Amino acid sequence: MHSANPLPKHPELTVLHSKAWSEYRVQNLHVRGKSNISVHTLLECFGTDALVCLGIALLWPICVEYRVFTVALATIIITYVCGRCTRVLWESVIILHSLGLQLETHRGLPLVPLFTSRRFIPLTTLRDFVINEGLRGWSVHYYLAVIQQSPNGDVTISVPFENIMPRFPVLLEIYHGVHELLFDNSSVTNVIK
Repeated sequence: MHSANPLPKHPELTVLHSKAWSEYRVQNLHVRGKSNISVHTLLECFGTDALVCLGIALLWPICVEYRVFTVALATIIITYVCGRCTRVLWESVIILHSLGLQLETHRGLPLVPLFTSRRFIPLTTLRDFVINEGLRGWSVHYYLAVIQQSPNGDVTISVPFENIMPRFPVLLEIYHGVHELLFDNSSVTNVIK
């Protein structure tokens, strides 16, 4: 397996290649920190958790006496833990040569992935892999889109990296990689570099 960061200015993109598959992984740097884990990154990730535990310890004597406070504190703790455990760590487009694409989203704690969701798109239903643009408020955002067509003619669009929304140079690198590995050179759409 070969690993590389093709864009030095964009450390969030990691490309992994093997004979059977290739993966384009975009890290959520707001959650994971830098790609190399240091003591500073660990303290940054779990500093908030330590403050929450300290707050619970300070509020515990009050909550034990009053049931309303106990229920409120339990609700706050459950909401915090659920939010902490379901953050997006990274999203991937995995190209399974001659089979299709797999879109993955990994969620969990900053250093421990807990949940993974996967969507497989067979090559037989895959029509195109494009960079599209959409409006959000007053700004234009670029995103990747996978266009599928079912045997009965229905067209669906899947959006990889829908949670992280990487910038255009990262999208362009992934676009070119997918087209090189899945589509013939004759069907690749020209994109201005």
